[in-house]
Amino acid sequence: MSNTKVLPLLESGAAEPVAPCCPPLTERPFTAEEAETAAQMFKALGDPVRLRLFSAVASHPGGEACVCDISDVGVSQPTVSHHLKKLKDAGLLTSERRGTWVYYRVEPSVLAAMGRLLTIAPAAA
Repeated sequence: MSNTKVLPLLESGAAEPVAPCCPPLTERPFTAEEAETAAQMFKALGDPVRLRLFSAVASHPGGEACVCDISDVGVSQPTVSHHLKKLKDAGLLTSERRGTWVYYRVEPSVLAAMGRLLTIAPAAA
């Protein structure tokens, strides 16, 4: 007899999508607050291990990943936890504890905001 059960995926609790942190780089100069927010995101992703972890979560089937499924990035488990915390602190990941495991998720609005930030507006005709 197995005590394994399938847990449903959680839907985002926000009624509206999260507003992007910043306008596209080509739209206007950043405010000091926008620059700080964007810099924190890029700083968090500037580490190769964090970028691998972020990519592992973002590309995981179902849009979320158990830490047990993504921790094989060539560093110790405590170091993985440290890097995941940095990604959470930068607003790039959210997490939820389920029993003894922690599941991480990249909110679609975060990916959209990052994509919008780096979008180059087409030249006016």
